[in-house]
Amino acid sequence: SNVTSYGVMFVVITTIEAFAGLWINAFIVCVLCIAQVKKKTLNSNEKILLLLGCSRFCFLGSSCVYSCLSMIYPNYVHVHPTLQLILSFQSFFNYSNLWVSASLCGFYCIKIANFRNSCFIYLKVKIDRMVPWLLLGSVLSALAIVITAYFIAENVHDSHNFTSLGTFWEANIRMDKYLFPLYFLMGIEYAAPFIAVIFSAVFLLFSLWRHKCKMQTNSMNSLSMDAHIKAMKSVLSFLVMYSINFVCLIFTIIYTKKSENTMILLISIYLYAFPGVHSLILIFSNPKLEKALLKTLSCVKCK
Repeated sequence: SNVTSYGVMFVVITTIEAFAGLWINAFIVCVLCIAQVKKKTLNSNEKILLLLGCSRFCFLGSSCVYSCLSMIYPNYVHVHPTLQLILSFQSFFNYSNLWVSASLCGFYCIKIANFRNSCFIYLKVKIDRMVPWLLLGSVLSALAIVITAYFIAENVHDSHNFTSLGTFWEANIRMDKYLFPLYFLMGIEYAAPFIAVIFSAVFLLFSLWRHKCKMQTNSMNSLSMDAHIKAMKSVLSFLVMYSINFVCLIFTIIYTKKSENTMILLISIYLYAFPGVHSLILIFSNPKLEKALLKTLSCVKCK
């Protein structure tokens, strides 16, 4: 009964968070799609934001559908292979979201930071052409990990004759040494984008420090400083939230082994809030999206 109560609480909270996040990311996608129709093209930053909004919308949408089905048809959802398929779709969109977010950090770093290294200069010149391939690589990487994880889970299921898992919480709690490859893959998929964000933040911070020293020496102001600071704020928001995300993953692995449902619930609340909250930060750090949001809110207020 304790597991069931936690499961109901999980479903209710994540549904509310997913619904709020859906609206936020749908707003980003709509604004950028309208901009593409008007301009016939989007710049590299907007392309990344568009794919990021789409991946987060799909992740939250699938989470919302799963939560609703869990309450209405629990006996049909929490069985093999339905549960594995649903979680695979969620994982694919979630990993895509992490990789595209890391790509956005890398893009900010390459565009804004100033280094005389020939490799860095080459990347700065070619980055706009590389963005579509970077986004394609992000999606394919997420897809490869999810397919691999699905087949590992299938082999474990066939080998150990797992049947109905009963509830979502029971599905999470059933963890043993045979599932180590799954968690190893999850660790890689979380750690790789996290490392990319760390490097982007470090390079941007170092470039900002060098630029500030140069400005003080020459006693001059520069628009580049403002660009550095704005990019640094965005990347630092990525870094903080990614750090919490990575810590939550480690705690999830630890507490699922100990069957600590309370901690798992608290961790899941953050993980489902992450896509919506971070997208809101991205809106207020982008002048076009912020202007569109304020205009929309003012229209709603007037009505």
